[in-house]
Amino acid sequence: MFKRLFKRDKRKTCNFGEHFTLDGYGGNFKKLNDKKLVLKCLEELPRKLGMRILGEPRICLAPDNNIKDSGGWSGFVVVAESHISIHTFPHRQFVSIDVYTCKNGMNRKFVADYFTKKFDLKDIETHFIRRGTKYPVEIFC
Repeated sequence: MFKRLFKRDKRKTCNFGEHFTLDGYGGNFKKLNDKKLVLKCLEELPRKLGMRILGEPRICLAPDNNIKDSGGWSGFVVVAESHISIHTFPHRQFVSIDVYTCKNGMNRKFVADYFTKKFDLKDIETHFIRRGTKYPVEIFC
C-alpha cells in the first residue's frame, strides 16, 4: 500500500509560468521618485507584453523605515497572467522589479531594456525562474 501512494505520476506536465526579477542600480533620482512614471510603467508594460490588466494599478508611498529601506514608491498591477510589481528606492538610486506571467516565452531582454531606459539605470542584475515545473497539462477533477 505504501508503494502505491507514492507511485511515480506519469501524467504530462509543463512549467506553469515565468518569473523575471530585475534589480536596477544607479538610477535617476527624479525618475525613481516619480509616482506618475511608476504608474505609466505598470499601465504600459503589460500591454507591450500582451498581458490583460484586470484592475487599476495600485501605488503607495512607502516611508523610510530607519533600517535599510530609505522609502520610495511601491506599485503593482494584477494581470490575467499574474502580476508586475515595482519598488523604488530613490535615495539609494535602486529599483526592485518582478514580472511574473503564466505565459511562456517572456522577452526578458525587452523587459530589461524597458526598465533600464525608463529609470536611466546604470547597472542591472536579473534572475529568471521557471515556476511550477511539474504543472499538470490536463485537469484532473
